[in-house]
Amino acid sequence: MKTIIVPIDFSEYSLKGLQLAVLFAKKIKANIEMVYVQKKTGEYFPSIREQQLKWASEKFEEIKKKYCGQLHRKNKLDYIIKHGKVHQEVVHQAQSYKDSMIITSTHGVSGFDEIFLGSNATKIIALSDRPVITINIGNCPVNIYKIVMPIDHTKETRQKVNFTIEIAKAFHAEIHVVPVIASRQDDLSKKAETYAKQVCAILEKEKIQYKYKMLCGKNVPDMVIKYAEHKKADLISIMSEQTPSISSLLLGSQAELVLTKSKIPVLTITPKDLYMTVRSY
Repeated sequence: MKTIIVPIDFSEYSLKGLQLAVLFAKKIKANIEMVYVQKKTGEYFPSIREQQLKWASEKFEEIKKKYCGQLHRKNKLDYIIKHGKVHQEVVHQAQSYKDSMIITSTHGVSGFDEIFLGSNATKIIALSDRPVITINIGNCPVNIYKIVMPIDHTKETRQKVNFTIEIAKAFHAEIHVVPVIASRQDDLSKKAETYAKQVCAILEKEKIQYKYKMLCGKNVPDMVIKYAEHKKADLISIMSEQTPSISSLLLGSQAELVLTKSKIPVLTITPKDLYMTVRSY
């Protein structure tokens, strides 16, 4: 991963995304590009737009002075100021790079605070074929020591494994493979167990330290979050759980609840086949 895209609106909350991006950039030796999207008022009042440009540029320069020294000397902390819809401009910027990911806070102002999880954050995840890490109102971790990776009965559940392994290798982190089932008696539970064991075999081959724990119950988001909190995990790795028929690009209820409730950063991967369906939105 060579470039990390970070949406910034200069609020304290949005800067948590930058703090997390710096942590990742130091480990994987990546560049960071911050993205600020101007308000729509600038379309109708050019003078206001110019004022916003100047204000944002000055703010970014202050941020660069504060954070540049924390990165590897060969890696850059840069910024770009765009105009349009937040989720579209952030995704377009990520897609302008061959190898990129997005790290973003789920709270902020200046366009981020408008029901962010119901709009911009979920649309960023849905529109992008790149990994997206979101950080909620919790503290930014100082390192990634433990990653919780829930596994369900769907074949897409394994698509997050490779990138999660990349992160684990960069941080020398332990992965907790957590098959989540509603009942121990049905065929779907057996599928989840089978997939989880396949993942464990991959981790053994890659020499990744891991733990295995089955969770049984109907409230999957709460189970996963409580387990992650109990184990003092630093990251939860999930799939976006969309269906091709959803034209509004809202995430599935399970994924959105994890994003909303978790105080631990969440890595979300959009299944490849679903991304192909919604990418033209």
